[in-house]
Amino acid sequence: MTALPGGDTPGSPAADDAGAVADPATVPSPPSPPVRGEGGEAHEGAATADDVAAAEGAEAAPDDGDDKTPEDGESAGGSAPDAEGTPGEETAGGEEAAAPLSETEAELAAQRELRERIEKRKAEKAGPIPAGGKLSGTAADLLAAVRAVESGEKTAAAFFDSPAPATAPRRPAPAPAPTRPRPPEPAPAPRGPAPETVAEVAAVLAEGGAPRALAGPAAEALGPQAAGVLREDPWRMLAVPGVGPEQADAFARALLGPGCGPDDERRTTALIGRLLERAALRGHTAMEATAVRAALAEHAVSDPEAAVRHAVAAGAVLVFQEDEDEAGDGGPVPAPESGEDMEEDDSSGREPVRVLLGLDRYALAEESLADGLARLAHACEKGTDWTEAAAAADSPSAAELIRVVAAHGVVAHTGGEAARAEPAALLVAARTLGLRVLGTAHGVDGRRRLAETTGDPAAAVTLAGLLSGAEGPGRDEEGAIAVDLLVVLDAPQVDVESAAMLVESLADGTRLVLSGDPGVLGSAGAGRVFADVLAARACPQVVSRTPDPGPIGELVSGIGIGELNQVEAPGREVVIVPVRDAGEAVHRTVQLVADSVPRALGIPSADTQVITVGHGGSAGTRALNAALKQRLNPGPGRSGGFDPGDRVVHVPAPGRTVPATVVSADAEGLHLDCAGERIVVPQQRVASSVRHGWALSAHQAAGTRWPAVVVVLPGDAAQGLSRPWVYTAFGRAERHLSVVHGVDQALPRAVAEPPAQDRTTRLRGLLEATAR
Repeated sequence: MTALPGGDTPGSPAADDAGAVADPATVPSPPSPPVRGEGGEAHEGAATADDVAAAEGAEAAPDDGDDKTPEDGESAGGSAPDAEGTPGEETAGGEEAAAPLSETEAELAAQRELRERIEKRKAEKAGPIPAGGKLSGTAADLLAAVRAVESGEKTAAAFFDSPAPATAPRRPAPAPAPTRPRPPEPAPAPRGPAPETVAEVAAVLAEGGAPRALAGPAAEALGPQAAGVLREDPWRMLAVPGVGPEQADAFARALLGPGCGPDDERRTTALIGRLLERAALRGHTAMEATAVRAALAEHAVSDPEAAVRHAVAAGAVLVFQEDEDEAGDGGPVPAPESGEDMEEDDSSGREPVRVLLGLDRYALAEESLADGLARLAHACEKGTDWTEAAAAADSPSAAELIRVVAAHGVVAHTGGEAARAEPAALLVAARTLGLRVLGTAHGVDGRRRLAETTGDPAAAVTLAGLLSGAEGPGRDEEGAIAVDLLVVLDAPQVDVESAAMLVESLADGTRLVLSGDPGVLGSAGAGRVFADVLAARACPQVVSRTPDPGPIGELVSGIGIGELNQVEAPGREVVIVPVRDAGEAVHRTVQLVADSVPRALGIPSADTQVITVGHGGSAGTRALNAALKQRLNPGPGRSGGFDPGDRVVHVPAPGRTVPATVVSADAEGLHLDCAGERIVVPQQRVASSVRHGWALSAHQAAGTRWPAVVVVLPGDAAQGLSRPWVYTAFGRAERHLSVVHGVDQALPRAVAEPPAQDRTTRLRGLLEATAR
């Protein structure tokens, strides 16, 4: 058997000794319940918090359905807030029109503004471009000089006789922007749809024989006109979380009569949209046309080709072409004529191409992001002298990063946890040069660590808080973020829509640094921005040479190159706890968190995080959280299953996971403490946006570190393992890592297997086309 980290193998005496942290000899294991897979669980509701978390989920254990056409009862993550309107904006009589926007509402408003700006830019591109309209700095001065000579205002000799300009003086440090005061009152979560809208939808659902419980989710997903939309097109029910094609078909037959068939254009268009939305939950921004047609055939569509043509002609989806061998320009192509075939065509001497279908929201985001990165790369101003700052850097890698950033507008920086000190050093150096600097992190823990490293809490924000306007220096008079240098940490966790919104908010001349570890799991949202930027070589790349220290750093570094090495752990930094089945895995996990790790290592239970592969199963997050709550904070769970003191995660939007603690509950909702900030989750949203957080998935844990981490690998989790998953989960530990190990050789096999390109995107091709 392959040796495991720490020099132990499951079942060996050494393993039992290493497991002394868990006292295996003194605590008998309970009877092991039968292992039940994800598919054996009943559907827990249309929009539960676990469903939203599962939507993040590339790491969830495989279910028993078809990946291409997931059915009812799967993840409700498709209920991402509609880009065209924030749920709950409509209020009776407009009485709450002046209420302050919550963070989520502000973020959705910013997304709408982004799309409006993208559409405006697309329209401007279609018309004539005024000469010199986009020039600035020296280029604009030269253009003005040429025009002055042409108009006769000045002679050419006047410019030749003028003295050469002196070296640009160093720009003085601007006055510090006023700090944004923390709101004194807890921030409420977004309001639900208007009661009258819900009542109208409930009436339509009753006519179609659908449960009344779907009225709220349907009104939220389809907006104020949901009732009329459903009467005209009953298959729009597929936009409601938890509703599958079979349920939508039954609803349509009840409303429209037996005349509606499987080839109804409304049905096929809704099915294609659902396929693309669910693909986005798995990280894809587009799907191959062949895969879409195959999925339609599985849903009894007799002519999938015609269905795709109609959806393209109706504007429901966009069609693109890419070279098979290398990413092409990825640009949109017109919808094929009625007599043309959308299949890949390698006749007439043309290069083989693949046809992609995508939703406009992701297509616009990728195109806007590619244009914005090219704009920032070409608008870099190089008047500031960074030589002394680079010479004073603490490490060679930090000095190299400072030198590269001094000469380029967009830079990619890669490295592990220890390498995070290098972009922090860059921020400090740029601040001493008088530049306005800002660093973003994926979560509040990353923000805290960045603030401690730079010594400037005002220079560290979360990306979500910056985009929503809740954090950061604010905007200038033109709506751009008021910074000269922006460093984005945890770049692999940034989805394409957030990245596009961010780049659109940066003015010409702003320097942008994307920094992260390419070995971790990708973003919970659609896209693979950081990986595409690296693959396209769209900007200079700085690879850190700073290794992660200690036994955990050595272990994780080996995993990154496909090796599960033995490591010396004299201080019990890495411990392997072998288990036989899922029941024993849960028992040993609770023992580690509640007793062994605090007693042997002095790390309290509150600083220990459990990470497992999936949400379902006998040792998934649900089972582990139930067992950990019973041991660490028992209670009746009167407030939607929660009690004061419960450790939870708040999911305000799909892809965002905020650790919190329950403070109290009342008629207003559930009161949470999120890293010192109080928020209130309304009662109707508790089930869909709050879940217990003693145990998380690796995707939820990405971007955060804890003093101690317990990674649980029960036998039924083998298929969910991959090198990025193991790398991410093991890398969350700072001082101690316990591995509750029951997958035998599946762990070294998963680490040894190279990570696959698991997401279909267009950004790499767009970036390569921009660089040509």
